[in-house]
Amino acid sequence: MSDANPHTSPLSRLDQLWLTEAIRLREEHAGPLDDAEANRRANAAGGDLAQRIQARALWLAERDGQTQALQHWRQGAQLAGLLLMVLALVSGVGLALAALGDGQRPVNLFWALGSLLGLHLLTLLGWLLSFGLGSNASVLGRFWLWASGKLARDAQAAHLAPALLLLLQRQGLTRWGLGALVHGAWLLSLGSALLVLLLLLATRRYGFVWETTILGGDTFVFLAQALGALPSLFGFNLPDAETIRASSNVLDQEAARQAWSGWLLGVTFTYGLLPRLLLGLFCLWRWLRGRARLDLDLGLPGYGLLRERLQPASERLGVSDAAPAELPEPQAGSLDGASQGALLVAIELDDRRPWPPALPKGVGDAGVLDSREQRQRLLDQLSRFPPERLAVACDPRRSPDRGTLALIGELARSASATRVWLLPAPSGEALDSQRLEDWHQALQRLDLPLAQGAPLTWLETGHD
Repeated sequence: MSDANPHTSPLSRLDQLWLTEAIRLREEHAGPLDDAEANRRANAAGGDLAQRIQARALWLAERDGQTQALQHWRQGAQLAGLLLMVLALVSGVGLALAALGDGQRPVNLFWALGSLLGLHLLTLLGWLLSFGLGSNASVLGRFWLWASGKLARDAQAAHLAPALLLLLQRQGLTRWGLGALVHGAWLLSLGSALLVLLLLLATRRYGFVWETTILGGDTFVFLAQALGALPSLFGFNLPDAETIRASSNVLDQEAARQAWSGWLLGVTFTYGLLPRLLLGLFCLWRWLRGRARLDLDLGLPGYGLLRERLQPASERLGVSDAAPAELPEPQAGSLDGASQGALLVAIELDDRRPWPPALPKGVGDAGVLDSREQRQRLLDQLSRFPPERLAVACDPRRSPDRGTLALIGELARSASATRVWLLPAPSGEALDSQRLEDWHQALQRLDLPLAQGAPLTWLETGHD
């Protein structure tokens, strides 16, 4: 396991803040995590309180699987986004086909316009009204968030979506991020609708008609020209008043068909595609601008509790946190950074056993670890001055309990190379074969090698 340091992590700054918030929510709902090593590494990395909180959270996220769950969530989000794009493209094609029909009947102009722009205008109005109602997510945005979580298929991703929303809401970014997504989906839908409209109008012969019972012809002329005034500025055709009045019946004139085709395309472009394009770009600009200002809210109670553990001036050793519901499986590893020297340390040895043995020159003695304070003191020292080679001596007459294995794993992660020395039984005593086998299996799970005999030669020279 590598160090989760915000200065060296390949995660983006948004990902780091996101995981930090997810860890806070997890501890808020499930209780404090086993974070002694994470706190130690965060303090060793230095920086201000926010940097230490991030370093601690990223190490815990790496250990407990949240980092991998974040990658799974991102993959699910990408898949959900692709599904949304396909849905938008297909719906755009359906809108165009519904608007023009099969060409066997004349196209009712306002029915066609309602088919193309009706739902778009309603959703756009709802998005604009959300500014006054305090809502941040549209139906499409909620669908994308829901689908992202479902497609992630990772139990560790449960807190990721709520953490992201809470993080973004502090800068008001939820509206702009989801807005860019939703306007982008509508842009695809209306863009595909326009392309299909253009293709159909170019390859089929359509007649256009308007029909009304209670409105007069002058009203329809006014509506058609009012809607077509702005598109005409972009070069789209605008039927004249005479053509509009005559279109109460189907006109078999090429000029009328071309005028109404241009009018329909222009109105769809100007009041459909263009607003979504401009709003999508605006939301994207607000999103990028606000994302650069994202930071942790250190005033939250969850972060305030960490100040006592992560600020050196108030650091306290020997205080036991509440036990978590599930303890993580101990893991070992090796240090990737700079290290030097060799060190021998023992864990909970019998007082009657003579210790330490005669050590070669250049090999340090870290003593026997019997108490929590001794363990923390040594781990703090190793975080600042990691050894190149570390031998951990254990008494195989004791059972390899979880606490001992977790300590061995922490020690191993503080050195470039580690070996475990299972000491021989004192003269006149025999080792329990079953207990010795338990040690071998436990060390195999930790992926740590056993020292062959006394590891003093290896500590001194680096080879046997």
